[in-house]
Amino acid sequence: MTNGSPARSGPSHPVRRSRFGAGRSIGDGLQVHDEVRIKDVVREAYGELARRSGSEAAGCCGPDSCCEPGQPELYCGGEAEGVPDGARAASAGCGNPHAIDTLRPGETVVDFGSGGGIDCFIAARAVGPRGRVIGIDMTPDMIDLARQGAREAGLENVEFQLAEMEATPLADDSVDAIITNCVINLAPDKDRVFAEAHRILKTGGRLMISDLVRSPDAEPDGGEAMEDWVACLGGTEPRDVYLDRIRGAGFGRVELVSSVPWRRQRWQGAIESANIVATKTV
Repeated sequence: MTNGSPARSGPSHPVRRSRFGAGRSIGDGLQVHDEVRIKDVVREAYGELARRSGSEAAGCCGPDSCCEPGQPELYCGGEAEGVPDGARAASAGCGNPHAIDTLRPGETVVDFGSGGGIDCFIAARAVGPRGRVIGIDMTPDMIDLARQGAREAGLENVEFQLAEMEATPLADDSVDAIITNCVINLAPDKDRVFAEAHRILKTGGRLMISDLVRSPDAEPDGGEAMEDWVACLGGTEPRDVYLDRIRGAGFGRVELVSSVPWRRQRWQGAIESANIVATKTV
């Protein structure tokens, strides 16, 4: 396990402001109605991002992603070349899962929280025409945007399915790799997400994660309001807790590839952008 500056990751994350207010605080003991409320607010906020993405200027990452002017962009070396503008504008990642491990020709890849599809479109090139990429997202507007992007790009090896990552329609032991970019922190029940990932992966399959975690022994100040949850901050967990959840789901090998401090006033020193790879060994 190593710490350091990861290739092609963005340590700075402009807070994605929700228009739904701060709401009540969310503690560790989430109730069912809390989970429903969180998902409803997240779905509405990211649906709004999808709807407005058509009017945003496209760069290597969207205006709501973790990179911003003066910071390293998430996708470099032509990775995002040819990606539809809508997918770029809707990008809301905190890292680059493609920099963690290599996708191979012919593989079946799933993207948990695929959004506008930027990581799926990059993955589609890596796996080639014999491979298959499946984007999973719970926001209808994001699914519509991603499907439109696939048509624009002429990609026939990519599909997008409306589903929650805790309960996908995919078969057991059917997937070679899962990628996910700044999404699992949004899930109220992370154990279910990791259990679902383990279920659908083949033995030897990889879970490639870019996500925000809390630095060891650091407690953000007042970061559990609904606005912070939507911004990918309120749902973060301590790094070791996050890694233990992955192990608890049955992954035999879990490696913290890199972790970079996230430099944003108020959250500085409390949040890290982490790249993690977990392998299903049995």
